[in-house]
Amino acid sequence: MRAPKEDTVRALVIVPAYNEARSLPTLLPAIREAMPAADICVVDDGSDDETAAIAAAHGAVVLRNAVNLGIGGAVQAGYLWARDHGYEVAVQVDGDGQHDPRSVPLLLAPIAEGGADLVIGSRFLTAGGFRSTALRRAGIRYLSWFIAMRCGARVSDPTSGLRAAGRRAIELFARAYPSDYPEPESIPIAIRAGLRVTEQATEMAPRRHGRSSIGASQTLYYLMKVSLALILLPQHPNRRDAR
Repeated sequence: MRAPKEDTVRALVIVPAYNEARSLPTLLPAIREAMPAADICVVDDGSDDETAAIAAAHGAVVLRNAVNLGIGGAVQAGYLWARDHGYEVAVQVDGDGQHDPRSVPLLLAPIAEGGADLVIGSRFLTAGGFRSTALRRAGIRYLSWFIAMRCGARVSDPTSGLRAAGRRAIELFARAYPSDYPEPESIPIAIRAGLRVTEQATEMAPRRHGRSSIGASQTLYYLMKVSLALILLPQHPNRRDAR
């Protein structure tokens, strides 16, 4: 699949970041190189380090949450910015630097061609790269199975924080976005709203700095919480939500 030309869509790259001052000096120039025509919006989710100052120094729009809302609140702030400023595509790239920004143009292609509203970057559709621990991989396989059972979607990497949203998905997620562990839950929400969801192969790298907010001890709670959220989703699509 060919990536679209840079100037064919008006794109915003949303970077949710909590205490990512050490990752941003590498990540933001890499995004700029991969997507020179896109705007970058760093959502500083209540950091107590220099995340906001470093983002501003690299020319990004900086949104600051007064307190730490978690990944869902940070990403939704980015979608609100994208909606209110007329962007056609919004791409989430996590601030921990695990995603290769060179993959971003490939995620735009299905949306630019009119074939998808939400494109998930999947580390499991290509060989190599970082695939996380055996426990996390087992959890991802379970969530993939559960999402398929609940709404029929086959998504191999539902926890991926690298994803591109077209205009309909921007408007949907700006109105309502899961607050806690949002990536898996947002997929059936999009499908139930009548959006088209697909995947694109990407590579993922280990963290260079800091650590994940989901350690081994939180994995069971994570799976239980997301499972309950998926069970409680409305059974039938609500297409009005995507208008």
